[in-house]
Amino acid sequence: MRFLDSLKLPEAALINDLDDPQSTLIHRQIIRKKPFLKKLYMDFYRMLAGGLRGVPPGAVVELGSGGGLIEDVLPRVITSDILFLPHLQICFRVDQAPFKNGSVSAFVMLNVFHHVKDTQAFFEEMTRCLRPGGKIVMIEPANSFWGRWVYQNFHHETFDPSAGWGVEGEGALSCGNGALPWIVFQRDYGVFSRRYPRLVLKRFRPFGPLGYLLSGGVSFRQLLPTWGYPMIKALEWLLSPLSPWLSMFYYIELEKEGENFKSVQGE
Repeated sequence: MRFLDSLKLPEAALINDLDDPQSTLIHRQIIRKKPFLKKLYMDFYRMLAGGLRGVPPGAVVELGSGGGLIEDVLPRVITSDILFLPHLQICFRVDQAPFKNGSVSAFVMLNVFHHVKDTQAFFEEMTRCLRPGGKIVMIEPANSFWGRWVYQNFHHETFDPSAGWGVEGEGALSCGNGALPWIVFQRDYGVFSRRYPRLVLKRFRPFGPLGYLLSGGVSFRQLLPTWGYPMIKALEWLLSPLSPWLSMFYYIELEKEGENFKSVQGE
């Protein structure tokens, strides 16, 4: 633990309350300042953007934009958060979205779903807002052997694969369950598909065993020089056959179908 303390960023010491909007602004500065981490975020956003191919016309909304930089990849996206942040366009709760029925072509999310407290209200609201053929595209923590060990031992959030579909606690960012995406879309996918038959799981892909850890995230110094980033990406590609056991993240893609369809779980 002394070794980890020696790697902490000076800016991270200024954060006492993750639910304070000022903490998110510090995270935004850190992401922009750390080139390795920024490259990783850009790859995340490009992955999310790739999932938008084929969606119908309409608004594209990022939920939980926080300190992120999605506008660098999707300049027309509507940025939002539950916290009021001066660089974002709107502020709202995910179960009270300010959009008309069937007006949104896609919702994109980066490490947000596992903070959702009422998943039932979330899915109902997303279904209401999305156009037929619209999507929810997200990147979330993975419940692989490696990912679970890292999150349970080195991350402040709960990571409980035996939990239910909700998140306890009042904090918007300080409370979460990193295993929630696996719980809903893998462990209980049969339940999910019966409850929300118009939301079809098209993709559920594990990826990324090393990049985020070596970037140091928003709390620690990066562990490799920035020029090593392409080599890490190449190594992750070589390790991709082992992703079910080694991944740190899931790429998840849901599509809203019309009234009459056959629900089939995608890969």
